Amino acid sequence: MKLNIENSPLNTVTFDRALLEKISGKNIYQIICILDRISKKIKKEIKSDLDKKLEEFNIINKNNLEEIFENKEQIELSRFYEKFPKSTSIAIQYLLNNKIKIN
Repeated sequence: MKLNIENSPLNTVTFDRALLEKISGKNIYQIICILDRISKKIKKEIKSDLDKKLEEFNIINKNNLEEIFENKEQIELSRFYEKFPKSTSIAIQYLLNNKIKIN
């Protein structure tokens, strides 16, 4: 699954409950449960992607311990993932963009 975070808000946004119910055809409780499951999958994918990238740094840095504290590439990677929107925001945006099929 490739993440599409284009229109996902970085900050907390209030969504119209009625709009979410209209789009999904479910009540708000069911929508929250569905979005929770999707959010957990997204969070797991982001974490595994980050772990893979950080593992590369661990392999490189085993030979040179001085680089561990001042690795610019690792700092840039951390900043990139800090700017990522929350997984719940991504899940809600998927619902609003009709990328989630709810039965």
